[in-house]
Amino acid sequence: MTMRTLMLTTLTFVWLGTTSTSHPAQTPAPAMLHATQMFLDTLSPVQVAQTTMPFDATERYNWFYTPVDRKGLPFKSMDTVQREAALDLLRVGFSEKGYGKAETIRQLELVLFEMSGRAFRDTGLYYFTVFGEPSEHGSWGWRYEGHHISQHWTIVNGNAMAASPQFFGANPAEVREGPKRGTRALGAEEDLARALILSLHDSQRAQAIVSETAPDDILTTNKRKAVAQTDEGVAFGALTADQQRALMELIEEYANAQPAQVARDRLERLHAARLEQIKFAWMGSIEKGQAHYYRIQGPSFLIEYDNTQNGANHIHSVWRDFNGDFGEDLLAAHYRKFPHHAEEEP
Repeated sequence: MTMRTLMLTTLTFVWLGTTSTSHPAQTPAPAMLHATQMFLDTLSPVQVAQTTMPFDATERYNWFYTPVDRKGLPFKSMDTVQREAALDLLRVGFSEKGYGKAETIRQLELVLFEMSGRAFRDTGLYYFTVFGEPSEHGSWGWRYEGHHISQHWTIVNGNAMAASPQFFGANPAEVREGPKRGTRALGAEEDLARALILSLHDSQRAQAIVSETAPDDILTTNKRKAVAQTDEGVAFGALTADQQRALMELIEEYANAQPAQVARDRLERLHAARLEQIKFAWMGSIEKGQAHYYRIQGPSFLIEYDNTQNGANHIHSVWRDFNGDFGEDLLAAHYRKFPHHAEEEP
């Protein structure tokens, strides 16, 4: 075993160990099923019809992160009991960290309303949609979506879980005036990445910075299927041990928005696909307050982050799984094992 291989193996062990010991390794699927059923039980028949759709509905693959009309039931149409049940479902769907990010992002609509006075800047316009019949053994899913949040959970055979696409945005990225001054919903995603790019020496930085101009948005936008971007950037294997740990910390910041076992599964898939193949690419300025973009890409996943709009004070970020968005890899494996389920499940 080479020294570099030993370093990678040791780093990965510590990385995954930290993730798994800080949270109990337990699938959230049963708790998610219970919370979903409790939420649906609070709704009227009309609301249930508005909230639920077949598992094979094309709508399951539609997603947006801008203020648009959406399918599902919004907070605005719920009473107090229903809203609390919906929040309980979110507490199960996200980790504590992820739930905090989601709620901070939603509350930024109050800031935008104060700035613009536009009615669509509304914390009540965040929607819940359930696809299929929630059950202990079947396949089903649910979506939580509104301005700057689009989160998709898929449960296969009552247990296996997928949690992508995972989109978080923030406008403003930093609240600069008013009672919420200083709020940064996605501050870690910006600060960890900038610390990493600044830590690179000249030859590493020359590989990492692939353009002096940042794109206007994440490159994959809200496409149904994410495709791998240009294979460029500085490779994981070209980083020092400290820089590798910094990159892992940044990846964890995204992964750990999900419950512990979902995050652990994500990180283990990265390891299985070889960490050396992960690349970190940057576009735009490395100076704080200037337009910038970065991505982290490996064989199985893509993280994108863009902060260019509104004077570089407006973030879009996403985690995509090339084969696993909307649980497609889990569903394919399930149907290979149980081909009759492909016909039985809607």
